[in-house]
Amino acid sequence: MSTITLIRHGQANTRAQDETSYDKLSELGTQQAAWLGDHLRATGEHFERVYSGTLTRHVETARAMQAETHGAIVQDARLNEMEFFTLANLLRDQQGIPLPDTREGFVTYMPMLLGKWQAGAIGDTPETFQDFETRVDAVINEINAGHGPALVVTSGGLIGMVMRHVMGLAIPAFAKACIAIQNTSVHRLHRVGDDLALTQFNAVPHLDHPDRQYAQTHL
Repeated sequence: MSTITLIRHGQANTRAQDETSYDKLSELGTQQAAWLGDHLRATGEHFERVYSGTLTRHVETARAMQAETHGAIVQDARLNEMEFFTLANLLRDQQGIPLPDTREGFVTYMPMLLGKWQAGAIGDTPETFQDFETRVDAVINEINAGHGPALVVTSGGLIGMVMRHVMGLAIPAFAKACIAIQNTSVHRLHRVGDDLALTQFNAVPHLDHPDRQYAQTHL
């Protein structure tokens, strides 16, 4: 049975306020990815195909995981994240709604932002919500149509969008899924007929040991 294993990148720059500043792993993010790579090799995981987005944090995560040991890494820009900071800054400038400074603040902020984006209520966005949805659907369908288990290093928003498609999530649940996704978390999809079924969500077995639980991060 074909599977797709989605990995969120390691912790990036938590103090960033724009796309460029965010797009680099922190020291902890590199360590998280290295631990995940060690875990996958120790458990005998086998992947016939390896993919990543083209963002720096994707490439650095794949490199720290030593993902190339499973095969040549195919970089695909369709696996890149939605431009969250760009959307947030546009919302601030156009409607005076600031980016929250606590994780708790994101509980109400994220569904509001995604809802406005979906409705076209934020001007001059780099891509529409519908375009993001379409490209995610296209690249996942292509990977799903391929042969053998696939490893995909990407971002939380994209993983959330995959969950939206597979689980039929409306915007509030989609937003909650995005907020919940941890750095270097593992998500598995199994192909059942022509469809994909979610069989694992947000697993961090490489960070479950008491000495590593401090490294379970969301931002």
